[in-house]
Amino acid sequence: MNSLIEMFSYDFMIRALVVGVLISLSAALIGTPLVLKKNSMLGDGLSHVAFGAFALALVLNLAPLWVAIPVVILASFFVLKLDNNAKIHGDSAIALMSASALAIGTFIVSLAGVNIDINSYLFGSILSVGNSDLILASILLVTIISIFAVFHNKIFALTFDEKFARAIGINTKLYNAIFAILCSVLIVLGMRLVGALLISSLIIFPTLSAQSIFKSFKNVTIASALLAVINFVAGLIVSYALGTPTGATVVIVNLFVLVFLKIANKVIR
Repeated sequence: MNSLIEMFSYDFMIRALVVGVLISLSAALIGTPLVLKKNSMLGDGLSHVAFGAFALALVLNLAPLWVAIPVVILASFFVLKLDNNAKIHGDSAIALMSASALAIGTFIVSLAGVNIDINSYLFGSILSVGNSDLILASILLVTIISIFAVFHNKIFALTFDEKFARAIGINTKLYNAIFAILCSVLIVLGMRLVGALLISSLIIFPTLSAQSIFKSFKNVTIASALLAVINFVAGLIVSYALGTPTGATVVIVNLFVLVFLKIANKVIR
């Protein structure tokens, strides 16, 4: 108990907790349609693009956040364009973009010879979370919740049958673009907290865990949001107690919960 009181006596820990909860909720809500549509690796590819954009911004002495967000949004549109019109389809495009962006980012930092801690961008750092992250994370979550509340039925149709959604008059290109923008902003904000190599886990793990308990879209969405918050808070506390990296610890907690629920589901059945 004393360690918990001590933990939250630091302003940066409270800020990391609040931003982490906001990011986790946003990731779970965005992650549910992406996972169910089998597009979950989009987050992984965009996180590597964000790393490359961060590296370029730091070398050029620009604000990393405001460089990374538009670059990642453009990259997400690029993937959507390839997936719809080109011979290189979504999974291949994501793999190509992911490896290239990570390599370019590392190359730029090494070539420039600047004193940058790459590990903090690859694996995250709670010390890098600032007040601007808090404001943007709050705006992002409110936007996502509003979109889900107003357009729940259209998101449901788009998630499970995009051709049917298009046939009944839903502007699928518009909704895909909106999700791409939201996912891009989420990736950039979350990367500062858990890192480029781990942010996609916040999108994928909670939904997979929720699917072990529920089957309906609504229940999976709600359960994944709850699990995302619980797992993040638990991971943050464990990382502080053990002195381990926050991002890695949060991912391990998510992995433990996923494995536990999968095993429990098989035993009960």
